[in-house]
Amino acid sequence: QVQLVESGGGLVQPGGALRLSCASSGNILSFNAMGWFRQAPAKPRKLVAILIGRDSTNYADSVKGRITISRDNAKNTVNLQMYSLGPETTAVYYCAAVHEGRRYWGQGTQVTVSP
Repeated sequence: QVQLVESGGGLVQPGGALRLSCASSGNILSFNAMGWFRQAPAKPRKLVAILIGRDSTNYADSVKGRITISRDNAKNTVNLQMYSLGPETTAVYYCAAVHEGRRYWGQGTQVTVSP
């Protein structure tokens, strides 16, 4: 069983930056994939960015150039650095991992972009 705990959400002004972190109870090097999704109010959950294996990263087209996903293997943590945030960024951000054929989710962290 893998537990994922997100942190770093909060209220940020338009144009600001925010860094989210996802701490895993398991060794992230053993995961098939690990990444971030977000769900805006009344919208479906969508992929933001994902690390696949040890070397591949994918980003949603809507966030390219404004978001960077990275990993800290020593801390079993995956981070999401977001820049130039706009109101459309407001959502609950979920960390996810795929390990041994199962998908795991964190509980989510709220990001609100507002003046």
